[in-house]
Amino acid sequence: MKHLCSPVPPVCAPGPVQLGPALLSRRFAHALTVTRMTRSPSSRSLDMSRWWPLLVLLVALALGLVLHQQTGSGPCLGLDLSLSHLKALFNLDQSPERTLDQTLDQTLDQTLDQTLDQTLDQTRSLEQRISSAWENIITPPQRRWRRAAVGVNSCVDVVVSGVDLLKALGLSPGSGPALDHEVLSSLQDLREAFEFFMSRGAAAERFFSDRDLFHHIAVTAVELKGAQFYVGGNAALIGQKLASSPDIEVLLSGPVGPKLHELLEEKIVVPPESLRETDEFHLIMEYQTGEQWGPLVVAPQANRFIFSHDESNNHMTFTEALVQSLDQFEPDLMVLSGFHMMEGLKAETRDRRLDQVVALLSQLSVPVHLELASMTDPSFMHRIIKEVFPLVSSLGLNEQELLFLSRSVEGPHADVMWSEVGAASAVGVASDVLSWVLQQFGAVYGESQLSRIHFHSLPFHVVAVVTGGRWGNQAASTAAGARAASAQASDLYPGHAHARRALLGSDWSMTHLDSGLTCEEAGPGAVM
Repeated sequence: MKHLCSPVPPVCAPGPVQLGPALLSRRFAHALTVTRMTRSPSSRSLDMSRWWPLLVLLVALALGLVLHQQTGSGPCLGLDLSLSHLKALFNLDQSPERTLDQTLDQTLDQTLDQTLDQTLDQTRSLEQRISSAWENIITPPQRRWRRAAVGVNSCVDVVVSGVDLLKALGLSPGSGPALDHEVLSSLQDLREAFEFFMSRGAAAERFFSDRDLFHHIAVTAVELKGAQFYVGGNAALIGQKLASSPDIEVLLSGPVGPKLHELLEEKIVVPPESLRETDEFHLIMEYQTGEQWGPLVVAPQANRFIFSHDESNNHMTFTEALVQSLDQFEPDLMVLSGFHMMEGLKAETRDRRLDQVVALLSQLSVPVHLELASMTDPSFMHRIIKEVFPLVSSLGLNEQELLFLSRSVEGPHADVMWSEVGAASAVGVASDVLSWVLQQFGAVYGESQLSRIHFHSLPFHVVAVVTGGRWGNQAASTAAGARAASAQASDLYPGHAHARRALLGSDWSMTHLDSGLTCEEAGPGAVM
């Protein structure tokens, strides 16, 4: 098993870098001037004063050599004073006619080249070196996916300022410790859950159980100044991103209303059974780095809190339609998401529906990538790990989902909150859990098909694969994923490293488990 890590990729905050062009210009001008001076024929035969320092050095070397050969204990100059070394230094045996001036010219040129290289490297920022490494390591795969079927959660995202929405709802900051809620049923639940995750800079998604109250909140959000509408739901978002490639055909199975259909890429194929008269809306409360909500809540980094009352996606209603479309569409890959939406169902209904979805997945021959999302019920997560993981080939998840997964099955670092993990330990913690999951529930042992896990966070990405499987070009894909996330988070073109700031330094380390894994930093595609 090997892990591929892009240790310092995603960036999301501005931080201009000065390249010092004036300094470099002076260095280049100085180099050219000195080179011209040393090669001027008029100065070689007329000005003997230039040779005196060299003659003094040669005399000192000769005296040191005599003392060294006669007594064996001459002055310790930190130099190799052997005659053979001195001959080699000046090429006396190989080229007797070579002048001392030529040797000096060559030495000076080499020194200038080394100085310029060091100066250029020092003026390149960490972000620029990462960007350069990305360009070198990201190469197209030999085999590409041509058709991808994606499902089943889709909606319209309404993106607003979280603080502005709470104010518009007439809410005030809490005075006590923030609390999380597995299911939201009131405005107070919404405020407390938002405060809980905003104070940690963490992403989360929750179900809002009161349909009428959610409708009131949604109307308030839509009317807020600056409210924005986007394609929403992991399945629809992944389908939208895949469709941006000219080489991939995409089929999306999920609830698609008029607004979502308008927002989707035209090339995305939507089966007739997925079209609906109304849209499902998800509300996304964003906050920025350093933003405050009252005196007690300050966001350590930018992120978002999502909630919804989504009846179609809650039941993963369109899973059957997705599976039925495979025979005609003939995809190379199926991407599945939406299990987290089932947490809003009653336990009996949820368990029965999960049994049905597992039965459908067990019939598939096409490779499946499962994208997780924020969950709160350990028993439900435990069932997904035990029953769904062995049926999929690839898995995607973030830092919150990773540790919740580990807690649900008593894995490594189960008692740790991600906000407590320091930057230097983060890569190690993530790699420990990924390795353990593949060993316990993946293709390392047993009949499980799971052979790849892609961990994605703002500071870094890690891809763990079981060697000998179907996955190739993973170093490039890890770096490409990290670069794409960086560009999306900072709303900049991937190559604009000068306008970004690295979130994770180069002092990260691993490993915490005695799992035989080692790690060497080799740029944003380090093999672990």
